[in-house]
Amino acid sequence: MSHNTFGHLFRVTTFGESHGVAIGCVVDGCPPLLPLTADDIQRDLDRRRPGQSRFTTQRQEPDAVKILSGVMAHPESGTQVTTGTPIGLLIENTDQRSKDYSDIKDKFRPGHADFTYDAKYGVRDYRGGGRSSARETAMRVAAGAIARKVLSGVTVRGALVQMGPHKIDRDKWDWDEVAKNPFFCPDKDKAAFFENYLDGIRKSGSSVGAVIEVVAEGVPAGWGAPIYAKLDADLAAAMMSINAVKGVEIGDGFAAAELSGEGNADEMRRGNQGVTFLSNHAGGILGGISTGQPVVVRFAVKPTSSILSPRRTVDRRGEETEILTKGRHDPCVGIRAVPVGEAMMACVLADHFLRHRAQVGS
Repeated sequence: MSHNTFGHLFRVTTFGESHGVAIGCVVDGCPPLLPLTADDIQRDLDRRRPGQSRFTTQRQEPDAVKILSGVMAHPESGTQVTTGTPIGLLIENTDQRSKDYSDIKDKFRPGHADFTYDAKYGVRDYRGGGRSSARETAMRVAAGAIARKVLSGVTVRGALVQMGPHKIDRDKWDWDEVAKNPFFCPDKDKAAFFENYLDGIRKSGSSVGAVIEVVAEGVPAGWGAPIYAKLDADLAAAMMSINAVKGVEIGDGFAAAELSGEGNADEMRRGNQGVTFLSNHAGGILGGISTGQPVVVRFAVKPTSSILSPRRTVDRRGEETEILTKGRHDPCVGIRAVPVGEAMMACVLADHFLRHRAQVGS
């Protein structure tokens, strides 16, 4: 299996399976002399970790990260810093329950990658999906924590803005609320609504989708490149690579199709610090290059495919059958996708920052 690496100058390669011994990644291209400890990475991993509320999978994984390479104590300060060499990270799997999947090892789960993996490789890891499992995203979050170290002055934050058909009230947006509820929701009232709503979904054995919004502030004008290295194109590809994501939009996205040219244009004036935009329909990117405004990305996460309701399917012999998926699954996988989306935003921005610096020198 190829294509396990993303990025150009800031490059991330992940490895490992959901029910294997461990998962890990190698981060290459990180500049030297950046302070970095396992605790710096663990803080982000703890936000994604399963089993923290009744609204996520009850798989109990501590997701304790180990730094295998790429750091050392600075000879003068004693602070642990990056060395500029590849940073190896490892997380051991401790709570696999592969037997949960033994009854369906020869059946293709609708909505999962079982059929396509088998069609491509002639073999698949039925124990939780192997590489197609969302467990792989823990290493993206770990890599994102390192990317944040590269992005001095840039803040990357994400929030759940829709669950099923229910959207937040944007007039009630409060970033401080995101850390106060299990949904990463910036609307206090809607977070309270989501508790009862998702409880009903969970108890019925079903699942529901979500929309996540990620915002990067402090990105200067000039990152990205025209045509084949557009910042928004790389962001879209990064978000689409996250498990269960089926749609991505930048700025107003699809809603821009409903606007007139006058309504969509982000008008400009001269401000004390240079050019000032009067709106941000473009999501902070024009012509593939950042404008200096907040970079805004949203992505849609489909409902978790593993549900308790029997579904029609076929087995590896091509015979028609039914399947019922047991095990510990997220009733809304979009919840834990918030820190993953933040990580992918951070990795893409770190990569584009290094590319920009390499080309123009600042």
